[in-house]
Amino acid sequence: MMKQLLLIVFFLYSQPLQKEIKMSHLEKATFGAGCFWCVEAVFERLDGVTSVVAGYAGGTNPNPTYREVCTGTTGHAEVAQITYDPAKISYEKLLDVFWEAHDPTTLNRQGADVGTQYRSAIFYHDEQQKLAAEKSKKEVAKKFSDLIVTEIQPLTHFYEAENYHQDYYNNNPNAPYCRLVIKPKLDKLKLK
Repeated sequence: MMKQLLLIVFFLYSQPLQKEIKMSHLEKATFGAGCFWCVEAVFERLDGVTSVVAGYAGGTNPNPTYREVCTGTTGHAEVAQITYDPAKISYEKLLDVFWEAHDPTTLNRQGADVGTQYRSAIFYHDEQQKLAAEKSKKEVAKKFSDLIVTEIQPLTHFYEAENYHQDYYNNNPNAPYCRLVIKPKLDKLKLK
């Protein structure tokens, strides 16, 4: 009888915990849209995004450094890996912001940032993200007169960038690049 009572009590108390675990399920999205300082600053301001990490993806060298990626020889893109709560913001909404936050028609360039490391890219984490990205790309192509050059490829490895790149805009709001490039972009997107 005591075992049954304990099982009932355990079951009753574990139900809220199970609901809480299900509610806090987080997912990741990884986007390249020019300088990762800009991409990070945009996505970390969205409700439902829990963290954004600047890093590198899409290349061949393991554990690349910023200096190596800047040479354009590693094949990596500067990316932001976004952790988000799909109960608060959908992957499709993240894609909408991705398209708005950069020019997906310029090959290996965003503004004055030029090189393969600044290419437009979506690195999907699963088949569902791949399908959503392909569908979104087709839909948004109707809004552009030029061809969209955004790559859509599987994320094979994500390498976190050096610490001084993390949360760059928030830590350096008065740096010239932040004032001249990132702040106007945030204003355009109506993000504070």
